[in-house]
Amino acid sequence: MTALLQWLQPLFAPAFSLWAAPFTWLELVAFVLAIAMVVFNMRVNPLGWPLAIVSSALYFLLFWNSKLYGDASLQLFFVVIAFWGWWQWLRGTADDGSALRVRELGPRQRWQLLAALAVAWPATGLFLKTCTDTDVPWWDAFPTAASVIGQWLLGRKYVENWLAWIVVNVISVALFAYKGLWLTVILYAIFIVMSVFGWRAWRRLQQAA
Repeated sequence: MTALLQWLQPLFAPAFSLWAAPFTWLELVAFVLAIAMVVFNMRVNPLGWPLAIVSSALYFLLFWNSKLYGDASLQLFFVVIAFWGWWQWLRGTADDGSALRVRELGPRQRWQLLAALAVAWPATGLFLKTCTDTDVPWWDAFPTAASVIGQWLLGRKYVENWLAWIVVNVISVALFAYKGLWLTVILYAIFIVMSVFGWRAWRRLQQAA
């Protein structure tokens, strides 16, 4: 991994500086692709998934270089699940065999997902604390675990995916600010607002259906 990062060092060169903070070309391209991805997701457009694949691959490199190993590993998961989500939106079916549509979780499903998060967060944090040199194992672990749930909800077109992303994005803003990734801080702050609008848009679609 170290050799790969050294080979890709030109991508980590500053594209510009703002408020005395340098923004790299890699972070800039990933930023633009991620914004476009969320716009397509809000419109329930499958083209958001290939954008997710590329932007997640770029963010993997960025986060690994910043020793955010949980978030970096999460980006690889995003790449894999984006292929699954893409297929779900194109060919996936609901439990009754009908085409996937925007819908809500049942009460039992919500409790099951909260229980999964209660297990996954400390397990991920313990792994990061024990097996890596990250200085923020627990803060890195929470958005990692919650994002896995959010991505599954998105792939299956559950409205609650947007609520999951609001929580993930709020925590991520603080985490990335601590790491000095200021363009990514701006991105995730924008994500918070977009997630609110996404939730409202999907709620309207769900109610109309």
